[in-house]
Amino acid sequence: MMRCFVLWLLLLGLGLPGLMMPAPAAAEGPSLEEYLLSFDYAERREMKAGSQQLLGLLLNDEAVLVDIRFPEERQAWSMGFGLAIPLNELPRRLDELPRDKVIVTACPLKDRAIIAMTYLRTQGFESRYLTDGLLELARTLRGDDARFFLELLSEID
Repeated sequence: MMRCFVLWLLLLGLGLPGLMMPAPAAAEGPSLEEYLLSFDYAERREMKAGSQQLLGLLLNDEAVLVDIRFPEERQAWSMGFGLAIPLNELPRRLDELPRDKVIVTACPLKDRAIIAMTYLRTQGFESRYLTDGLLELARTLRGDDARFFLELLSEID
C-alpha cells in the first residue's frame, strides 16, 4: 500500500505524459522532487494542524477547511462548514481556493488529506492536513461547543 502511495506521488510530481492532469498555469510551488529534497523537521511541523488549531485558524479567518471526501461520504455526514472538494477533483478546482489563507485538508482520518496537502504545496498553496481527522473534529464540536463555534464563525462571514 505504501509503495502505491509513493508511486502515485512520484507520478504526480514528475508529470509523466498521459498519467496525470496538466498542472494549472498559475502553479507557483516547488515540484514534488524539490519539496521532498527540502523536507525537514520544520516542514514536518508546518504541514500539520490539529482540531483545536484548525478551529482557532478558522475563527481568526486565517484558514479554510477543505473536505476532500467523496460526495457519498459527505451525504452520509458533513461538518456544515468549509469547502467540499473531493480529492479526485482537486486539480481542476484550484481556482476555488484562496491563496491568502491556510488551506487545511481533511478526511475522516488523515490518509487522503496528506495527499491533498502535498499536492497543494506543490501548487504554491500554504496548506496543512488535519492530523486528527474529521472524526475527531466532530467529537470536538459536539453539543454546546458546536453551537458556540458556529455562532462565532457566522460573525466572521
